[in-house]
Amino acid sequence: PFVENQVRSGVISFGLSSYGYDIRVADEFKVFTNINSTVIDPKAFDPRSFVDLKTDVCIVPPNSFALARTIEYFRIPRDVLTVCLGKSTYARCGIIVNVTPFEPEWEGTATLEISNTTPIPAKIYANEGIAQVLFFQSDEPCHTSYRDKKGKYQAQVEVTLPRI
Repeated sequence: PFVENQVRSGVISFGLSSYGYDIRVADEFKVFTNINSTVIDPKAFDPRSFVDLKTDVCIVPPNSFALARTIEYFRIPRDVLTVCLGKSTYARCGIIVNVTPFEPEWEGTATLEISNTTPIPAKIYANEGIAQVLFFQSDEPCHTSYRDKKGKYQAQVEVTLPRI
């Protein structure tokens, strides 16, 4: 759901900003665990590497990692590319949010990669801001869009693990 102004009071801000849109993290998380002694392999990803949580506050263990998704569902025009950067509130707490670019004609909820770089547990607040999407419009539409190449993450609506 689009928020046409920036919500700031008592929360980590989200909504439309000066030159972008501050996205919110949903209440669904996949937090890394080593209880199953798996190896992280992007070509053969073992879903037992994560513990699934549905919560308003996710605790990411020290020096660990979680996946989440945005509340917002995006439909990117053919002449637009986005870049997403973590919010300074989290960055100043040692929380790094990585989001790959939204390519022209990609659509879906974005999977968020969240790293806790600190030696102590860190809180992530669901339904609040986590990163800012910046939109770059080209002078002309792209030659081959994400939809044209039938991208493997097209129309995702949940936290999506790596696909080959």
